[in-house]
Amino acid sequence: MADLTSRSLIKHILTVDVEDYFHVEAFADTVRREVWDQFPSRVVENCQRLLDLLDRHQTKATFFVLGWVAERFPKIVQEIHQRGHELACHSFWHRRVDSLTPRQFRLDTCSAREAIEQAASVKITGYRAPTWSVTKASLWALEILAEEGFAYDSSIYPVRHDLYGIPGAQRYPHLHVCQNKKRILEFPPATLRLAGMTLPAAGGGYLRIFPLQYTQLAFRQFENQEQSLVLYLHPWELDPEQPRLSGRLKSRFRHYTNLRQTESRLTQLLQRYSFESFRDHLARNPHYHESLSPVLTRQAHASSSAIA
Repeated sequence: MADLTSRSLIKHILTVDVEDYFHVEAFADTVRREVWDQFPSRVVENCQRLLDLLDRHQTKATFFVLGWVAERFPKIVQEIHQRGHELACHSFWHRRVDSLTPRQFRLDTCSAREAIEQAASVKITGYRAPTWSVTKASLWALEILAEEGFAYDSSIYPVRHDLYGIPGAQRYPHLHVCQNKKRILEFPPATLRLAGMTLPAAGGGYLRIFPLQYTQLAFRQFENQEQSLVLYLHPWELDPEQPRLSGRLKSRFRHYTNLRQTESRLTQLLQRYSFESFRDHLARNPHYHESLSPVLTRQAHASSSAIA
C-alpha cells in the first residue's frame, strides 16, 4: 500500500468531463436540450475551482469538453489549455452514442471538435462518449473516431450496468483494431476485481457514494499490476450548492449523494497518488508509439499546433 506521506511512483491518469449539472444523463428525461440555455450555468466557476485545486497539487489532467460548453464559454476552454492541461472531446450535445446513427455521431463529434479547437487554437485527439455509451451495439463509433484522426478513446466501461458497459471487455489499455483496419487506443475507466466480479471504481459517483477505501483498493490492484488507472470526475461534483433538479429517485441519488465530500476525497487522492494527462502518459510510454505511430506522431504535436 502506498505510504500516506508520499505519492505513488506509478503515474495514473486524471480526467475531467466538462459539462454542467443540467447536461447529465440522469436528468435527460426531464431536462430537454432545447432549454439548456434557460438554466443558470455554473460550469465556468466550477472548472476554475477545480483548476485551482489541481494547481495547488501541481497536477495536470485531460479535460473532455462538451462542444456546447466550448461554443458558449470559449474562455474557460482557453484557460484550461493555458494552465497546461490537455483538451479532448466529450461530444457536442451529450447524447448517448448508442442512440445515434453513424452519420449523426460523426457530425456531432466533428462539431464538438471544431468548437473546442477553435476556442483554444489547439488540435485534440482524444474522445470520451457521454455516459460511457460505446457499447457492443455502438462499437462502430471507434471506426469513425479512427477515421477522423483520433488517437485514443476512453469510453468503454468493462462492467455490467443499467446504463452502459461491455461486460468482459479488457480492463487495461489496449489497441483496438477496427473492422475497417484502422486502429485506436482504448483506455477503459478503472475497475475493481472483487469476489469474482468486475466492478466500476473510476471516480464520479463511485468516488462519492462508496467509502474512499473502495477507490483506494482499486488503486492498489492497478499498482500491483504496474498499471495506470484512469480516474474521472465532473466539475459539478465540486458544487454542492448547485440548483436541484427534479427527476427519478435513482437519478437524484446518483447525482446528489455526497457532493460535499468530492473535493476532500479528490484532495486525498491527489496527495497520495501521482497523476498526469493522457497526452503526457502517451508521450512517456514509447510502446504506444510502436502500435499506433502514425496517429501518435500527430498527437505528439497536438498541444502546440495552432489551427490555420
